[in-house]
Amino acid sequence: MEEHRKLTDSKFLKQFANCTLTPTLFTHEAHLRLAWVNINEYDVNTACISIPNQILKFATKHGDPDKFNKTITIAAIKTVHHFMQKSRSTSFQDFINEFPRLKYNFKELLGYHYSIDIFNSEKAQKQYIEPDLLPF
Repeated sequence: MEEHRKLTDSKFLKQFANCTLTPTLFTHEAHLRLAWVNINEYDVNTACISIPNQILKFATKHGDPDKFNKTITIAAIKTVHHFMQKSRSTSFQDFINEFPRLKYNFKELLGYHYSIDIFNSEKAQKQYIEPDLLPF
């Protein structure tokens, strides 16, 4: 079990926003959870504005600002939102169990939308690049 799951959604959000979440807890799955909780609490547009700022702040605070990638962050939010529209889940745990592709085949999912390698693109790291193959 991933350690971030031991925290309630509100504690997870608070610790992340305050940069007090242990960095090793901020896994790929925790990124997806951050999107899921924010979309549920606010909406996808608000999540696309607030989450990139929070992740950059968190990465900077913990000495790793170069790991932040704006395109991947926003694409992940939009991908989570897409699957949420199809979901019957009322918790993140149920959601990720319902759509394990988000956790285990994430790069493949984004590959349907982008012809470029957004994971290694310096431009994608600094600014959001719209998908050129398939919109979200």
